Amino acid sequence: MKQPEKAEKISITLPPDMLNDIKKKVSSGAYSSTSEVIREAMRVWHKQEEEHQARLSLLRERLEHSANSGQPVPLDQAFEQIGNLHQRRMNVGNNEDL
Repeated sequence: MKQPEKAEKISITLPPDMLNDIKKKVSSGAYSSTSEVIREAMRVWHKQEEEHQARLSLLRERLEHSANSGQPVPLDQAFEQIGNLHQRRMNVGNNEDL
């Protein structure tokens, strides 16, 4: 069974507006201590970082898949195909799908 990690006391410096926000949350009873506010902020930051890494991983996978799928098309030809598709859609009208 894994033993719980010991908490370590640290000292941080915050701008006055952030410190006031923390103190207001504690005074209102939303949190029992400044440490609890900081722990919650760290949990939120951790979750955002995990989500960011997951999005980056997905983008990398999609880029890899895209790079390895099909034959390359010269840039001029790609823009020509896009232009032709756009022109066809303009000629057909906005309410019809191609």
